[in-house]
Amino acid sequence: MPDTSPQKPDHATVLIIDFGSQVTQLIARRIREAGVYSEIVPFQSADAAIDRLNPVAVILSGGPASTSDIGSPRAPQRVFDLGVPVLGICYGQMSMCIQNGGKAEGSDHREFGRAFVEVHKASPLFEGVWDVGTKHEVWMSHGDRVIELPDGFEVLATSPGAPFAAYADEARKFYGVMFHPEVVHTPDGAKLLSNFVHTIAGIESDWSMGAFREEAIRRIREQVGDKKVICGLSGGVDSSVAAVLIHEAIGDQLTCIFVDHGLMRLNEADEVVGMFRGQYNIPLVHVDASDLFIGELEGVSDPETKRKIIGRLFIETFEAEAKKLGGADFLAQGTLYPDVIESVSFTGGPSVTIKSHHNVGGLPERMNMGLVEPLRELFKDEVRKLGRELGLPERFVGRHPFPGPGLAIRCPGGITRDKLDILRKADAIYLEEIRNAGLYDAIWQAFAVLLPVQTVGVMGDGRTYDFVLALRAVTSVDGMTADFYHYDMQFLANTATRIINEVKGVNRVVYDVTSKPPGTIEWE
Repeated sequence: MPDTSPQKPDHATVLIIDFGSQVTQLIARRIREAGVYSEIVPFQSADAAIDRLNPVAVILSGGPASTSDIGSPRAPQRVFDLGVPVLGICYGQMSMCIQNGGKAEGSDHREFGRAFVEVHKASPLFEGVWDVGTKHEVWMSHGDRVIELPDGFEVLATSPGAPFAAYADEARKFYGVMFHPEVVHTPDGAKLLSNFVHTIAGIESDWSMGAFREEAIRRIREQVGDKKVICGLSGGVDSSVAAVLIHEAIGDQLTCIFVDHGLMRLNEADEVVGMFRGQYNIPLVHVDASDLFIGELEGVSDPETKRKIIGRLFIETFEAEAKKLGGADFLAQGTLYPDVIESVSFTGGPSVTIKSHHNVGGLPERMNMGLVEPLRELFKDEVRKLGRELGLPERFVGRHPFPGPGLAIRCPGGITRDKLDILRKADAIYLEEIRNAGLYDAIWQAFAVLLPVQTVGVMGDGRTYDFVLALRAVTSVDGMTADFYHYDMQFLANTATRIINEVKGVNRVVYDVTSKPPGTIEWE
């Protein structure tokens, strides 16, 4: 089976060494937004990554540890001997300081959240952004702090809780900041990171979806040769973009298998089949397995049992259809970069499980196939850009996330075909109202949930005893945290009225105002 680990990129690369910060992914995204390719590796794997990537700059991330802890993480010492610019952020700043002869300690002057730094010395890091003598808002999250700089380092900026909020050894192009420039709460952070990669490291912007498309096509052709590829098409953005890209590379050597489990949104299966067969003329096997899936799910109320049933049936159905085709040498998946980096924790702990019904887990081993994963270097927003580059319809590319188990986890309690039909109709009305109000792109994810609760109502002077429908809408950057969307009450009233009037079986509508945490975005 071919090696599926990341290969040496065709771009100048910024290596991000991860010390366990919850926002390390944002560093990579900000660097890529500046048009520069970046990769994240756990600190334990940094040596091998340096050999593979030959980075032209290195960033040390934040992390939860204290530098005074025994065995606390450190960057390989060779990072500081590479002769390339290095930027340390928060914990990375303190690690850099210690490893070059300075000192850090636990402090009573902790800073969490918004703070202000004052600039004391001009630097290429601040060029065109911050002037000497000015104060600027940043986001802090530190308990330890630097107390003594190594030889050759100078203070660039201070804050009330951090006398070395930013420092530099300009000769060696080593920079450290106690604040987090990668988060949106540091308003000028993206500009500072852009200065680091462009002004200080001298890297040109050559990371674009157009360039990625050309490289990905070449790599797919080199990997696949004249062999056959099958793609497990879910109907979602990731697998669809992967399929269109692979088809552009190898044409009819690709066959997509779309297992329709009967748990998709209204008319969604027809839209997927129409797009792939009509617009792109991609060989597609459409399997209507809705009776099988819904039959086994009926009466099942435990959400994890639902997921396992869906995952098992998907694999069994997919495998059976692949055998009818005569098999293939490769399986294509829409694996994204967060899937890759989240599968290895920075502490070397257990891998994060990728749901089998989403990334068809288990199939490559069962069917003795290699993996083609052309999107494994991309974040979700980059996949959407690539989809636009490939000409996928905007209405499809910009769709809100949809879970692999589909409506099964938006229908708490036992599932029936009638309940799914009610939910589909109500959900479609809800999304239509959102689009009509011009709110769709302002919302990360919106959907309806059919509750296993019935209430008394009055319609046309008659008594009803029908289901309660919950509406959910959240704003988020990456789905890791979320806040409920603050609708105008008139919008909710109008939407609820339409649903109750047009969907038989619903007589009450409620709105979910729970953030994440403490709740999750989905209900199950």
